[in-house]
Amino acid sequence: MNIALLGYGKMGKMIEDCIISTGVDKVVLKINSANRSVVKVEELKKADVVIEFTNPGSVLDNIQWCLNAEIPIVVGTTGWYDHLEEVKKWCSGKNGGLVYSSNFSIGVNIFFELNRKLAELMKTRPEYEPSLTEIHHSQKKDAPSGTAITLANDLLKTSLSKKSWVNLSGSNAELKSDNPSEMIILSRREEAIVGTHTVEYLSTTDKIQIKHEAFSRMGFANGALAAAAWIWNNKGVYEFRDVIQGI
Repeated sequence: MNIALLGYGKMGKMIEDCIISTGVDKVVLKINSANRSVVKVEELKKADVVIEFTNPGSVLDNIQWCLNAEIPIVVGTTGWYDHLEEVKKWCSGKNGGLVYSSNFSIGVNIFFELNRKLAELMKTRPEYEPSLTEIHHSQKKDAPSGTAITLANDLLKTSLSKKSWVNLSGSNAELKSDNPSEMIILSRREEAIVGTHTVEYLSTTDKIQIKHEAFSRMGFANGALAAAAWIWNNKGVYEFRDVIQGI
């Protein structure tokens, strides 16, 4: 595949490293905030697939730009899912292809499935208090992480007691809320942490935990490339969880 990297931060550079190491695909275009406004559609069309990791403020414009150019796109940016139905209409109108996820690690997507199954088992167990903790590197700006939000929203879909989540930050924050219908997401920022997510159910007698810890961003990059190879020959809007069944 010929790939355009839309967003050339840590993830974009990691994806490029993966492409170079395998020698199978080729990066034909690197786009960031410095050159985005001058890249022409003709240049974008050199790519078979675009992989987008930018920011919530520009992601919708980026998606529309790629769909208008008839280039399928893999979207790793979060913070736009309230506009998902609008994006689906754009994609359908252009007969385009798009894959999105809050996390493209195959391990994390297996973790998502475990979280959904555990939440279903625990929904009739009010003696257990659910909570989430996410730990990332100190340069990460958003809190909670998109992965933590996905975990929380999936848990809330089946919970009989929790109706919403609230985010707390800092090493001294506690996993409890004054509102019994709120679930805590605790966000911590530490040096040299790629990403750790823990879902916990705590009772007075015991504790149940499931945890995913990323050792490097390589897993995210490999997943994004797998999604790119898949959407190259498919049409429509898909979550990565739908795609990994076939890769």
